[in-house]
Amino acid sequence: MSVTIKPLEDRVVVKAIEAEQTTASGLVIPDTAKEKPQEGEVIAVGPGRFNDDGDDRIPVDVKVGDKVIYSKYGGTEIKYGGEEFLILSARDLLAVVS
Repeated sequence: MSVTIKPLEDRVVVKAIEAEQTTASGLVIPDTAKEKPQEGEVIAVGPGRFNDDGDDRIPVDVKVGDKVIYSKYGGTEIKYGGEEFLILSARDLLAVVS
């Protein structure tokens, strides 16, 4: 997937992975009862923020294509090109799922 959004500093653009819509027993979960997803795929990564001296960038720990778990209420939701994305600070990313 190619996105023309280029995040700044240590920000990351994530596309949320929707949670399962049925339970293990086959019950369908309505949209109003679904929890906000906390897992997504990294679509774009910023160049990293500058260190305290301002002379070197601190690289971001994730790369495009990584599946990540992020903070439940972190980031900013945006719509771009008819799709929904989340722009998160690298500090809001909790783990990479392999």
